[in-house]
Amino acid sequence: YCDEILRPIVVPFIHDHHFMLQHDNAQPHVARICTQFLEAENIPVLAWPAYSLDMSPIEHVWGALDRRIRQHVPVSANIQQLRTAIEEE
Repeated sequence: YCDEILRPIVVPFIHDHHFMLQHDNAQPHVARICTQFLEAENIPVLAWPAYSLDMSPIEHVWGALDRRIRQHVPVSANIQQLRTAIEEE
């Protein structure tokens, strides 16, 4: 998470924008190494309660997208079929 998301994407972005990072409490997000990295980079993190799906708007988006995709793509679809269906939505 630190090397694949925070360092290459979040850090360059923060230099041009003022923002507060909000992520769920998934283990990679709250691992000590990532917490220390965020503190060292002075990236503010919004405190977020554990397991608060009702407070996470993106969860509603994933659910809606899942329902729409299942109407058009068979369960046995391959990755390319799934990607195409998502892009069309």
